Amino acid sequence: MDCVEKKNADGEAPSVIDRYFTRWYRADMKGKPCEDHCVLQHSNRLCVVTLAETHPILQEGRTVKSINYQISNGCSRLNNKVSGKSKRGAQFLTDFAPLCRITCSDETEYTIYSCIRGRLLEVNENILETPNLLLEKPSTEGYIAIILPKFEESKSITENLLTREEFESVVTKRSLSQPP
Repeated sequence: MDCVEKKNADGEAPSVIDRYFTRWYRADMKGKPCEDHCVLQHSNRLCVVTLAETHPILQEGRTVKSINYQISNGCSRLNNKVSGKSKRGAQFLTDFAPLCRITCSDETEYTIYSCIRGRLLEVNENILETPNLLLEKPSTEGYIAIILPKFEESKSITENLLTREEFESVVTKRSLSQPP
């Protein structure tokens, strides 16, 4: 077998995330500086919403005090019940629909948004019991939610998102403009 696996610079095989998902970013969500979100898009259209590496929750040694999927009195993302092939019962989300609120130990509260339009398939209930997953493994076990965009919108959902290169450029400009 001549199957040679593509290796990165360190000689390691790429991670599952790097191999099967395309990373898209939304910088400065709702005009709030550094509140960056990451959307991992799989080839089957599923999108996993996570925190970008530059989000304040993942910086400065913060710890997560609580995660709340209760968006308002009448809306809890935990009540999302999906069934069947057509995902009946899934809550429909717009680009700026709040998914959860995360409170850090210093009482700073951050609202995490969906970033894309689609049906909410699942929220990560594991981070309610183990909030450190959000800090330790934000792209894998510490994801926020899984969203399925409409088939006809699956190509256009990334129009408002940044590629990894564009995002790194934004982060570089941001760090140059901030005083030390």
